[in-house]
Amino acid sequence: MTFELRTARLRLRTLDKSHAEQVRDYFARNRDFLEPWEARRSEEYYTVKTHKKLLAADRESEELGQMFKVWIFKSEEPQRVIGSISLSNIVRGAFLSCHLGYRLDHEEVNKGYMTEALREVIRYAFEGLKLHRIEANIMPRNAASLAVVEKLGFYQEGLARKYLYINGAWEDHIHMVLRNEAMEG
Repeated sequence: MTFELRTARLRLRTLDKSHAEQVRDYFARNRDFLEPWEARRSEEYYTVKTHKKLLAADRESEELGQMFKVWIFKSEEPQRVIGSISLSNIVRGAFLSCHLGYRLDHEEVNKGYMTEALREVIRYAFEGLKLHRIEANIMPRNAASLAVVEKLGFYQEGLARKYLYINGAWEDHIHMVLRNEAMEG
């Protein structure tokens, strides 16, 4: 069953393996654009078979409460994926935290879509999932991504040196955080 959040211009939906073709098309269109910001991908990554497996694994993680992931669609193009947002490594108990990841189609940048989508996912994370912290780790040279989270109220907690292996190299990341201050009393 698909879960959907809506904003003024967007539909944010959970997907399952039946949507593998749409997701594969998104990654094929954005292969070069995403390459500097993500792990290296093999040719097999760009197949429908791989995306069926990945979407099934995401659904399983969602069912276990370890992840919340939505795919972004423009309201007027409800079948064309233009990005995704994930809240991964969700930890309950005393921590109530997660890691934020997001990506957008190269044709849709600088239109405010990611800020709009993230604002709704953050609302859901704090009100629906009852999380206390959302953590985003962003490479210092990714000025556009840093600008988006800063606009949404994230603050810097520090620099993690050689934090993630991105596109064949260990990259530093700025640790950005947003707290659910409503939970703090």
